Amino acid sequence: MGSHFLDLPENIEIRAVFERSKRGLQIAGKARSRVADILERLSCAEGSQRILLMIEALTIISSEPNCMELSSVGFRPSDYSDENERLQAIFDYSNKNFKHRIALEEIAEIANISPNSFCRYFKARTGKTYSQYLIELRVGYACRLLIETNTCLKRLCFESGFNNFSSFHKYFKIITGRSPLMYQKEYTM
Repeated sequence: MGSHFLDLPENIEIRAVFERSKRGLQIAGKARSRVADILERLSCAEGSQRILLMIEALTIISSEPNCMELSSVGFRPSDYSDENERLQAIFDYSNKNFKHRIALEEIAEIANISPNSFCRYFKARTGKTYSQYLIELRVGYACRLLIETNTCLKRLCFESGFNNFSSFHKYFKIITGRSPLMYQKEYTM
């Protein structure tokens, strides 16, 4: 449909679904059964009918308020392969060192720009502050540990790069919408 199809004002909601789906989406509410029905019909459809059914499914998903992202940005980092080398160096360094304190001067040096310029640069490219990104990365790693291991919460907190348990619990709940224990029970049962 052309490279500008998602840039049309009519498709803002569908573009948002694609952005959110990078981290996986759990389709909930009334949309779940409607989308399942469309996908069944899609498997038998041919030609342009397939495109129409796919757009219908995406439209339904975009209007369902209960659809939930399955992981934080840190659990499965977004693919920024189209970005320049500087941004990729920032992500690579952050992914390798998020378990430890990363000073603004340190990450700005990796980007080869001043700390003030780094803050503006990162926010302009990602839409979030670097500290927000680090918190999401750490919570994402904690999510993985909660699902894959039986590590106690206090140890998990420090292994994920948080300095204290109260901030870990606070940010975990802000990002996932659940406490760490609720999250673990939901995904391991």
